[in-house]
Amino acid sequence: MKSFCSKILTIIFLLATGSNSYAQKQYKVLNWNSEADLNTYLFQQVHLRYLQRNADLEKALQSKAATLAYQDNAKKKYINLLGKTPAPAPLDAHIAGKIQQDGYVIEKVVFSSYTNHHVTANLYLPAGKGPFPAAVIFCGHEAEAKATESYQKTAILFAKNGFVVLINDPISQGERYQLTDNIGKPLTKGGTTEHILLNVGANLVGTSIAACELGDNVRTLDYLLTRPEVDKNRVGCLGNSGGGTQTGYMIAYDNRIKVSALCSYVFNSDHTFDIKGPPDGCVPIVDEVKNKLEDADYFIMFAPKPVLVLAGRYDFINYNRVVEVQKEVKKVYIVLGEPNKTDMLTVDDGHGISQPKREAAVTWFRRWLCNDATPIKESNITTLTANELNCTTSGQVNNAYKDEVTVQQRNLNMADELATQRKQWAHAGTEKYVAQIKKVAGIPVNPAPVQTEWVGSDKKNEYAFKKVILRKPGEMPLPCLVFYSQNGPANGKVALWLPQQGKNKLADSLKLVKTYLQKGYSLLIADLRGFGEETPRTILNDSEVYNPDYRSANTALELGKPLTGQRTQDILTLLDFISNDTQLKDLQVEVYASGFAAAAALHAAVLDKRIRKLEFYNTITSYYSILENPLKLNQYPYVIPNVLAYYDLPDLVKLIGTEKVKYVNP
Repeated sequence: MKSFCSKILTIIFLLATGSNSYAQKQYKVLNWNSEADLNTYLFQQVHLRYLQRNADLEKALQSKAATLAYQDNAKKKYINLLGKTPAPAPLDAHIAGKIQQDGYVIEKVVFSSYTNHHVTANLYLPAGKGPFPAAVIFCGHEAEAKATESYQKTAILFAKNGFVVLINDPISQGERYQLTDNIGKPLTKGGTTEHILLNVGANLVGTSIAACELGDNVRTLDYLLTRPEVDKNRVGCLGNSGGGTQTGYMIAYDNRIKVSALCSYVFNSDHTFDIKGPPDGCVPIVDEVKNKLEDADYFIMFAPKPVLVLAGRYDFINYNRVVEVQKEVKKVYIVLGEPNKTDMLTVDDGHGISQPKREAAVTWFRRWLCNDATPIKESNITTLTANELNCTTSGQVNNAYKDEVTVQQRNLNMADELATQRKQWAHAGTEKYVAQIKKVAGIPVNPAPVQTEWVGSDKKNEYAFKKVILRKPGEMPLPCLVFYSQNGPANGKVALWLPQQGKNKLADSLKLVKTYLQKGYSLLIADLRGFGEETPRTILNDSEVYNPDYRSANTALELGKPLTGQRTQDILTLLDFISNDTQLKDLQVEVYASGFAAAAALHAAVLDKRIRKLEFYNTITSYYSILENPLKLNQYPYVIPNVLAYYDLPDLVKLIGTEKVKYVNP
């Protein structure tokens, strides 16, 4: 005869597919279309933070001193949010080859960003005798990166007008894919997907792909300034699309940059979140929204140095918002007494750095670095193939250097280094440790009374159940089904089921309901936020990133409210309901959870001793396992930033008591 646990596991597998429309209606608790609830809840808070930010800036613009104070505060927040950037290693640069062209030379350069982590780049040297002004070009998300035709043409136009130019391959593009097989073939569908998958692990150890790229870009500038051909006091940077984002982060960070241009830049986080949600994994920084940092703030940190915005009227990036934000930046430059040092060019085209934008960028750089505002015109330019520009013979650093340390390996190494710190916290004393866990996970414990709204009842064959909506101020509503024990409190237990796939499928299983009720249990089945009735529609998430919940999970991280922490609060609300319900309040609580709900339940049990037993299905058993499996799908909702500096899931199990926790099919 099958054990009780085996029966439940069988039920879980049976319920993983299919449900009929009648069941969907029978168990629906919320009387509105709730598929957008989680996104609405999150974006309302995003907009609120940015409204506060806009008010702060408007107030700062009343005086130069206040504007400088705003600028200084923004930069301090930005540096703090970057987290752990890689420790630089000796550049150990070498030239892998040279290509003589008409009026310039291209050098194939390789250097180290951090130990055994190689950056491939092309250096364009103009004819003549230096020292020359210089420009660093940061690439957008094109697979060929530095070999992309428009970036080559930009570099050549600069070189033909007297600039040394350096273009690197960003992480996950060009010759620098991180997740590859043993012959260097990328294992993902593209660089943007790889960025997102890598950012999961990076966040767990307190960093980000944005910080990794910034580290590479700082070392790129370091290498450029070692070249005797370069005038170290006349250096600028520019980028397009994702390269525009890199440029924004760079100009706010590195004071050596004297002039800048950004093309097809996102430019307005608030609007982007609303329309599309969080962008590619090399863009978002944890807690950025919480700290009220907008894209425009990276310009403001750079002010009043010269910065040019290059915009396409038909770009998928909302042009009207670009215009509005540029006006905001202009106000800063006016207050700082340098209104001519920021400008904007609009071209009747779309996304990308087209010829008129390239011409404007070179003209802008020459104006401020060469004291020459003569308009630059581009003639016919011949570009090369990616193979001709490659710095490695294999085409990928991963198999060109046998000791290459990839981003995912660095994340693992950082997690191993943090293990000692985790042990120290484990010996800090239970009360102090639990307080730190609550802080790290961002669990907003809400002591307000539970508001209950009974919305009906129904039957599953002979078993009656009630529908209830649970609310606490400032939190999302929780739709629940309650099956009260027919035997009274004889068993003295309530089974709290938290299925990731939603309560409907479990409630529709007569076998599951009978299993508990015949044993004298009461049964409470709930949808935590983002599950069941509140599962976001597919259209609200980008399916290309292997993370169906990427939009809501990443928005939560930028707000400083990880989904695991929010769902932990939901479980605490359910426990409060149980404690106050006349038929449930004296019963022992056993929690059965699957997927993302399991991680939240584990945190809830650390904070609340009312949970006497936990049983988990189809979930991770450690955060470290995510680092070991960077290609694993849909891991973002588990992420708690920098969690591995303080604890892993097995540490929580120890705090609760190993005898109280069981994993089934982890």
